[in-house]
Amino acid sequence: MSDRIRSFKDLRVYQKAFFLQQKIFEISKGFPKEELYSLIDQIRRSSRSIGANLAEAWHKRRYVAHFVSKLSDSDGEQAETQHWLDTALACKYISENVHKNLMNQCMEIGRMLGKMMANPEPFCKHS
Repeated sequence: MSDRIRSFKDLRVYQKAFFLQQKIFEISKGFPKEELYSLIDQIRRSSRSIGANLAEAWHKRRYVAHFVSKLSDSDGEQAETQHWLDTALACKYISENVHKNLMNQCMEIGRMLGKMMANPEPFCKHS
């Protein structure tokens, strides 16, 4: 099988972002119901936006600046997700171990996005 990326779904960073959003969705089911329209909504939205912005970036890769801009939006969403994870920990909705694991996933996604933003050209070439 070729390593060629044919879709945003083939990007490892997208796969990691999708896994993270699903993990956050499952964990947030255990948050108190009074958080439904605040923390739960916010953390689900920001975690889902990481992958959504990656998908958009992929389809804007004809223009390097647009591609990098959407990657930057994706990175901003992963940083926001870190904030909501800190909030969930401070409110004692998640354990320190869960927090550490999810934060590590966010930071890995952030590093991957940073590398893509620093060197976008390989992703923007069309054959």
